[in-house]
Amino acid sequence: MKFRTGLMLGAAAMTGLALTFHPGYHNGAGFLSTPAQAESTAPDASPTTNHAETYRLLTLFGTVLDLVRADYVEPVSDRDLITNALNGMLSGLDPHSSYMTQKQYDDMMVQMKGEFGGLGLELQQQDGHIRVVSPIDGTPGFRAGIKPGDYIIAVDGHTIDGTPLDEAVKKMRGKANTKITLTLVREKTPKPITVTLTREIIHIDVVKSALYDRIGYLRIAQFNETTEKELLKGYNTLKQQAGGKLGGLVLDLRNDPGGLLDQAVEVSSSFIRSGEIVSTRARHAKDSQRWDAHGTDITDGLPMVVLINGGSASASEIVSGALQDHHRAVLIGTRTFGKGSVQSIIPIPGNGAVRLTTARYYTPSGRSIQALGITPDIVVKETREDPAFSLREADLEHILKNQGGNQTKAQPRTDLPAIAKIIPDQPPANWPEFEYNKPNTDFQLQEGLRVVRSMAGLPAPDPTASLPPVKPAAKTDCSAHN
Repeated sequence: MKFRTGLMLGAAAMTGLALTFHPGYHNGAGFLSTPAQAESTAPDASPTTNHAETYRLLTLFGTVLDLVRADYVEPVSDRDLITNALNGMLSGLDPHSSYMTQKQYDDMMVQMKGEFGGLGLELQQQDGHIRVVSPIDGTPGFRAGIKPGDYIIAVDGHTIDGTPLDEAVKKMRGKANTKITLTLVREKTPKPITVTLTREIIHIDVVKSALYDRIGYLRIAQFNETTEKELLKGYNTLKQQAGGKLGGLVLDLRNDPGGLLDQAVEVSSSFIRSGEIVSTRARHAKDSQRWDAHGTDITDGLPMVVLINGGSASASEIVSGALQDHHRAVLIGTRTFGKGSVQSIIPIPGNGAVRLTTARYYTPSGRSIQALGITPDIVVKETREDPAFSLREADLEHILKNQGGNQTKAQPRTDLPAIAKIIPDQPPANWPEFEYNKPNTDFQLQEGLRVVRSMAGLPAPDPTASLPPVKPAAKTDCSAHN
């Protein structure tokens, strides 16, 4: 019997992908088998039925294995060779399939529970380089100013370029309260950046809340096992703080790399009364699934704005896509990451697990966001500076194609509030530099509050009105002098 205890979705190779957990078992020959494999008798169960060719290729594998064991410059254990081969086989399929050793699998399970040691960085390997997908709110990496898109090139002065991701992670982890120095390369910064951090036990505050007058604010940093419970707790706190008179809600999913699919469904169902939340389509029709709302909107229909950006991936894209398709919220920000695939975690007792892409997921309207992402209803950039490079799924190697979904071009929404027409798409030149602990410097947030206030029939002042006047540019004397 196949079962799913939760899907995990996310951009980072370390932490979040669309995961389904299979029990897995060993058959008489000692190989891992799942019911899906045991029942696969259809002609398309394998891309080839030429068993002679398969045996020839396995013989080739054995020949290369023997050559390496005999003649490589240093002795290498069979376990390392086989582990490397498994990694190559799976990572060559797509950016999100991989083999995990038992240690890596155990670390992932701890991470899903929302507490682990380290620096609080979501990392991904790209072209042999270690790239930061996103720092987790409030962690050492976040406080040090590490940004999405930074490349980590050295740890404590020793280069890690070309180092496998799991090895690089090992170098960064260590005992709490110990120092570590990272060397970073950042686009448009001419010299490498060196930052010194102190490792600590990472407690992920998956949901944060704040009250701005009568508008509630909920920030989801990750979708782990506690997200729905923390969301409800945060919302109830906001209601109490507002004396039961909340006027609207801002849901912040920016730089949320994803997490468990069942939590994405539960969060979506907290705001959508009825209808589809998300569906998945697998290779075999019997493995496809659909999740529907539970009939409860905890806000009782309050106006909603959702903040998204290029760091919003998978589980956060499911939530924002569902709220957008149901016209339940107005999406503000920039286009999301675009990861629309599902990974199944298949444990191999005593030998880790396989993380395998097994399905694509689709929004309620049938859209696949794979390599496309979700486009906000109102585009609002974080800064005036155009990014010099992209950080999305479409830029990764050998990605899945976008297929099988509704290919009809989405029509612009006709139910947006009137204020949408005057919302600027970027901050003015004199907007203050963003500081994490100063919400009034967060341009996307301030415009989101402005929109939801307007939707609630509350005063919605322009956040730029109180800025000091822009200083005129200095004049340049271009006259010729003799």
